[in-house]
Amino acid sequence: MIALLQERLEAAGATVGKRVVLGSGDDAAVTVPGGTTATSVDAIVDGVHFRRSFFPPDAIGHKALAVALSDLAAMGAEPGEAYVQLGVPDDLSKSEAIGIADGLGAVAADCGVVVAGGDVVGSPVLFLALTVVGHTADAGSLVTRAGAEPGDALLLSGPVVGAAAGLRLLEDERLSDALDPRTAARLVDRQLHPRALIGAGLALARAGASAMIDVSDGLGQDAGHLARASGVRCVIDLPDSAIEAGVEAVAAASGTDALDLAAAGGEDYELLAAVPQDRLPGALEAVRGTASDPALVGRVGVGEGVILRGPTGREALAGGFDQVHSRVPGAPT
Repeated sequence: MIALLQERLEAAGATVGKRVVLGSGDDAAVTVPGGTTATSVDAIVDGVHFRRSFFPPDAIGHKALAVALSDLAAMGAEPGEAYVQLGVPDDLSKSEAIGIADGLGAVAADCGVVVAGGDVVGSPVLFLALTVVGHTADAGSLVTRAGAEPGDALLLSGPVVGAAAGLRLLEDERLSDALDPRTAARLVDRQLHPRALIGAGLALARAGASAMIDVSDGLGQDAGHLARASGVRCVIDLPDSAIEAGVEAVAAASGTDALDLAAAGGEDYELLAAVPQDRLPGALEAVRGTASDPALVGRVGVGEGVILRGPTGREALAGGFDQVHSRVPGAPT
């Protein structure tokens, strides 16, 4: 299995890089990073973050690496190396393993990442655990969650809630009747193939963002993480432009509201950034230069917590996905 994965990753050009002296195939990887490194660990597990019944194998590999790299994007770090731990259940076929490796390799090649090593273990359930390492010239170039100040503007790198709507479409194909086929396919793709917004993260860091986080567990919850780390209140007024087209129709067809999906439905991996007002025009322009569609969505105030309002002014509870207690609906327990 290890040799098979290595072969597919080599074919994608994902095993060679300027900082890697010795990569996958030995007992340990050897790198010469230079500067400052940022390291993040993430995992996706069948029945929690995806279901094999409607996730193609390449989408599983794609999602695993993309969501891990999103943490580096949120810190304004340039991605460098990735280390992959794959948990293999007895019923995983060779073709599924190839698809997972190809999905990993495609994201690695697109983001300039070297898959420098990892491990394969037997497991009762399919999982991928990723360690990713990013680089920057110095620690001061990185953006944390803790720098937001009252008066800063809040912006999103692009529209949200598309992935949550896509998950509902995967769970219930009848909801697609409320949409044209192209819109439905785009929303599903937001769930199956999330993007690591490396370019937008680097652009925001260089433009002077004071704090940043990726929207992985729902806008309400992730804004709360930023507010708590910075000791401020985040006041978010979502315009229509910040909600993915088609979400309203999916929400209505499934008996909920787009704002409630925005509060609790994550996995968009757009970036929520606090930006000083005098840096805001440059930050918006910089993000647009990465082919993203940013939107001004609120401000940082004195206090604590999150106020989240939709286009009509209605407030939503700032909930979100709980990594310990939440499960993909319908997944085995």
